[in-house]
Amino acid sequence: MAKVYMYVVARDLGFAPNPFHGYCTLATCKPKIRNVATTGDWVIGFGGSTLKATGKCIFAMRVTQKLTFNQYWNDPVFNDKKPVQNGSQQMLVGDNIYHQNHNNIWEQSYSHHSYEDGSTNKYNLNRDTGSDKVLISEHFYYFGNSAPLVPNHLLSEIGYKNKIGHRTFPLDEVSCMIHWLEKHYSQSLNRVDADPYDFDKSHSHYSVETNKINT
Repeated sequence: MAKVYMYVVARDLGFAPNPFHGYCTLATCKPKIRNVATTGDWVIGFGGSTLKATGKCIFAMRVTQKLTFNQYWNDPVFNDKKPVQNGSQQMLVGDNIYHQNHNNIWEQSYSHHSYEDGSTNKYNLNRDTGSDKVLISEHFYYFGNSAPLVPNHLLSEIGYKNKIGHRTFPLDEVSCMIHWLEKHYSQSLNRVDADPYDFDKSHSHYSVETNKINT
């Protein structure tokens, strides 16, 4: 049976997830979800106190494809997901940043997860490559800073509360919430409705070592 993975989005830059260029992708952070989620599962991200968006749905994606990092890197379909250092905000937050070289050593591109000078941030690399999987969706909703407030009774019905880590539910337990989403926001399917909450930090670099963003 399909499952639904829910978590609180701590930082919303358009990097994790990355909703640009026609696909919503989760290629960094959340290694546990990336490892176990499969085609047909849903991943839903809620706002929290950091974004002042508690109870709001920032994104929802149904997984339609699952690739390894090398497959993601080598597929020309996803070339636009590779970050460009002096590019637009959308290009700066590209999440196609990992691949293995001919010696099977992980390489990390200049990105939100590298250091400012482009050198490899091993703390981020080790966490991100804890799962060699990228989740891809061609059936997604990305609301960014226009995230709608999910009716409280729908969240109470499934027993969801914002917590550290993620929560996992059988799809049938969350079907009412997904039905609400698809009924009221059908026009938002496969669209970026608004900029990410933290889009003004698209040039920044984050390190899991300090849990801070360096701008």
